[in-house]
Amino acid sequence: MNSFSRLRVWARALKRDVLALYLAASDPRVPWYAKVVAGCVAAYALSPIDLIPDFIPVLGYLDDLILVPLGIALAVRLIPAELFQELRRKAETQAARRPVSRLGAGVIIAIWLCLAALTGWWVVSRFFI
Repeated sequence: MNSFSRLRVWARALKRDVLALYLAASDPRVPWYAKVVAGCVAAYALSPIDLIPDFIPVLGYLDDLILVPLGIALAVRLIPAELFQELRRKAETQAARRPVSRLGAGVIIAIWLCLAALTGWWVVSRFFI
């Protein structure tokens, strides 16, 4: 298997696992702390807006290549293995219906607004007061 094929398989597995985490966040058998982590990772991964926009060279894709897989790894460790395997199988059957996280988009927009406000405050206090 060449490296492009391996990358494609890895990307499909990530998509499946994000959907499995989305399902885990609402499953009553998942511990509450795992639901919180799974919900946050799924909300971020399914959000139509990235924390670091993809048009920024190199940095734009680092969040997708580093943050999402690390978040998935953490959440998977918190969910019982047999339960996560069941959720993965369920995610494979629902792969065509990929949800979009409006909550995740809202959180990212709020972070950007807070950063803009802090930057504005810093500029005003540094240069105009």
